[in-house]
Amino acid sequence: MGVRVEKIQEQIKEEVSDIILRGLKDPRIGFVTVTKVDVSSDLKTAKIYVSILGSSEQFENTWQGLRHSCGYIRQELAKRMRIKFVPEIAFYPDTTMQYSAHIQDLINKIHRSAKEESDDGSND
Repeated sequence: MGVRVEKIQEQIKEEVSDIILRGLKDPRIGFVTVTKVDVSSDLKTAKIYVSILGSSEQFENTWQGLRHSCGYIRQELAKRMRIKFVPEIAFYPDTTMQYSAHIQDLINKIHRSAKEESDDGSND
């Protein structure tokens, strides 16, 4: 990927983060972090990966709010960025945090199980 595409990805990430934080007034939108932006090589589409914290209900409400705000966010990007065409944007959930938490939980269970087995073996 070219340097230009990488710069545009980083700028979109910063601008969308700011728009979500300061520009959106939708009460459904909770705590959102833009984790990654993938822009196609022709600069026509941008996949924006977001991490949403909260319960499953909060996740769903925030997700609906973000999807509903795509047009507004793209319009704001057009005002803020100095490029001829602003890519079509789409949001995608970034599940790496949930996956990391799941892996950590599995590791903790293994450690607890191993500790219980060693405690049982020492009493014999």
